[in-house]
Amino acid sequence: MREAVLAPLRAYNIVQAGDPQIRPVAILIDGCDGGLWGRIGYNWLFIELLAVPEAARGQGLGRHLMEQAETIARQACCTGIWLDTYEFQARGFYEKLGYTLFGTLDDYPPGQRRFFLMKRL
Repeated sequence: MREAVLAPLRAYNIVQAGDPQIRPVAILIDGCDGGLWGRIGYNWLFIELLAVPEAARGQGLGRHLMEQAETIARQACCTGIWLDTYEFQARGFYEKLGYTLFGTLDDYPPGQRRFFLMKRL
């Protein structure tokens, strides 16, 4: 069902902007659950998921994952990296790594905000 909607949209987008040549990016944390998941398309890395188990936080693992993602993005000649995070998550963490806010969605979830950040390489 999703493909029935996606196929004509994808075809139109390719005509307008070229093939995004989507490539997955996955970095796992050794010895525990967690890591980073994203995809490269149109020369940008979108970080979809970043998870560091609560017991492993504060040890620099999140920073290390983001540095590895940046290395992958640079090797792929990406223009930059973008991601989103909720108000109750890690906006400050990303800003310390040089990410800047480019959008805010209020009341998503209700009473909270969702932030969209990017970093040009």
